[in-house]
Amino acid sequence: MNSVVLALTGVAMMILGYFLYSRFLGRRIYKLQESFVTPAHELSDGVDYVPTNKFVLWGHHFTSVAGAAPIVGPAIAVIWGWLPAFLWVTIGTVFFAGAHDLGALWASARHKGKSIGSLSGEYIGPRGRNLFLVIIFLVLLMVNAAFAVVISGLLTSTPTAVIPTWGAIVVALLIGQAIYRYKWNLAVVSVVGVVALYALILIGDQVPVVLPETILGLSATSFWIVVLFLYAGVASVLPVWMLLQPRDYINGLQLFIALGILYGAILISAPTLVAPAFNEAVPEGTPSLIPLLFVTIACGAISGFHGIVSSGTSSKQLNKETDARFVGYFGAVGEGLLALGAIIATTAGFRTVAEWEQVYSAFGQGGVGAFVEGGGAIVNSGLGIPAGLSATILATMAVLFAATTMDTGIRLQRFVVQEAASIMGVNINKLLATVIVLAIAMGLTFGAGADGAGGMLIWPLFGTTNQLLAGLTLSMIAVILLRKGRPVTPVLVPLLFLLTMSVYALIVQMGQFYAAENWLLLVLDVIILVAAVWVIFESAIAMSQAKKNPPELEDDERERASTRTRS
Repeated sequence: MNSVVLALTGVAMMILGYFLYSRFLGRRIYKLQESFVTPAHELSDGVDYVPTNKFVLWGHHFTSVAGAAPIVGPAIAVIWGWLPAFLWVTIGTVFFAGAHDLGALWASARHKGKSIGSLSGEYIGPRGRNLFLVIIFLVLLMVNAAFAVVISGLLTSTPTAVIPTWGAIVVALLIGQAIYRYKWNLAVVSVVGVVALYALILIGDQVPVVLPETILGLSATSFWIVVLFLYAGVASVLPVWMLLQPRDYINGLQLFIALGILYGAILISAPTLVAPAFNEAVPEGTPSLIPLLFVTIACGAISGFHGIVSSGTSSKQLNKETDARFVGYFGAVGEGLLALGAIIATTAGFRTVAEWEQVYSAFGQGGVGAFVEGGGAIVNSGLGIPAGLSATILATMAVLFAATTMDTGIRLQRFVVQEAASIMGVNINKLLATVIVLAIAMGLTFGAGADGAGGMLIWPLFGTTNQLLAGLTLSMIAVILLRKGRPVTPVLVPLLFLLTMSVYALIVQMGQFYAAENWLLLVLDVIILVAAVWVIFESAIAMSQAKKNPPELEDDERERASTRTRS
């Protein structure tokens, strides 16, 4: 099959989803109001609560939620064939991720920017909140530890990406000052910033930075991991306008341009998908497609991590409630487009089926390396960009996605630590909370051997836990909608599907971990499964009670009702 057909079909589905389905969700389900005073204005503090232009906020949200996962998941899942991955990414983005991301952003904004964990305490109960926080903490721990390892690996294997990766931080700091301190025109700042980033990519391609084998007693990979954690820790305590927002915004523009380059190359070169639609000759040991497909591809179809970002940082920067549709739903579309690009790059970027099968010789093979290799070949063929520069562009894109997710992930995990401490009656400041987060994440990363081997230790549980979190987030959104007397079907359908597949996958993985005598993952699997079942039970009770009680009214709805009564 020609990859152009797949690309055009997928892009059309997602764009139609934004213009049609997101409008339905915004008007009929979440009832977004432009006049609603968002937490960014009500609680503005210049640090976390900052009213933000919707395009800048979209850049932060998109790059924070994307990370490397929408590349890694699809790049692994095509081992079952390109069609299952394509269907899950497109349908999941339009009908699952959009409702989830927009819903979490709306729910948090309507409750003073509270996190999903805090809201679960209000709508599901204290036990549900505590278990929710455990799952959220584990997801963030997995993301921060694993992405540090992924980024360090790319910086080591693709040294041409080093200069643009770290140079982007300087560009972001300057952009933050230009936008917020000097009030420069956003369009001018955007153009200058993008030009600067691509100039750094060109410089990096000519000046690769290769570290010596050992630095301060650490290997090159371990050194990069330590530097990444220290940087993310500093970034997490700075005001969002100073680094997090501008870095994510300009990276979002650069990354969207990189996606444009990839899709443009696909349209011009029109490569054939060499991988089968359904792979009936999967390598020995490959797990069954159901339920593993739906947890292998998390980000790019639907991801619980998005709910953490939506309610953790994005809701605190929402200028107008109606901006949530662009930020939340279109942010999901951006990630879906990245996942679709990863599917095409890893199935059409190889010359023959034999080459593709050699890369996908076992489950778990492929990943970012296959994306960079396959995508680089397509860009080289379609646009004539040298293979080395093509690989640099795509590797830099992957690194910047993952790095911006780490920035946000450390900040979010700091929020969770502070929230958990508050529940126990202890107040800790953001600096101490950040030190605790870094100590735990780095302890896990380096606790199982050299070069950050521990960073990937609990990663096999990420997809399942992440999808489980998405289902639980949807359950909380469903409770809120039921309490307000709103239609709940657009949330209930993905909720039931995700919880079924996630619990099924946890049970399947439990058997795998037991057979492999992997006792750590087995214990974690059991803990997550028990916590999930408990939260599901609590959510079901909350939904049942919500259906019995009269609908609640928001303050603006009460005001309109009072006006109608007086008239």
